[in-house]
Amino acid sequence: MKILLAMTMLFLSSTATPAFAQTNSSISSTEIIRYNVPATEHASFEKAYQDAGQYLQASPSCLGYQVIHGNEEPNHYIVIIHWTSQQDHLQLFRKEKNFPAFFNLVKPFYNYIEEMKHYDPTPNQWVRK
Repeated sequence: MKILLAMTMLFLSSTATPAFAQTNSSISSTEIIRYNVPATEHASFEKAYQDAGQYLQASPSCLGYQVIHGNEEPNHYIVIIHWTSQQDHLQLFRKEKNFPAFFNLVKPFYNYIEEMKHYDPTPNQWVRK
């Protein structure tokens, strides 16, 4: 059993890179959205972003996204969206035909936003490979 587990881990580590470990030099803007979502709405929040992901994936301006959930503070979520640029996000994505469908899915949670800002990468990063 230990050998099978070790072989599985070796295979996974050689074929898949976790989303958080991927680096992309074309990312010029990262949008961070911090939410404080009531426990009664966790499932609907996660489902909304799961469904909304198809519209992010369809956008040429979006390079990737991730939704993470707080351990110590379980009502906290952070949505991380990598854009080709802040301008592309604000000027192109928001004018795409799929934007209204995306917005309608996540709009019910806008009152739970604590922060929604864009950040630029710095050369200070390291990822274990």
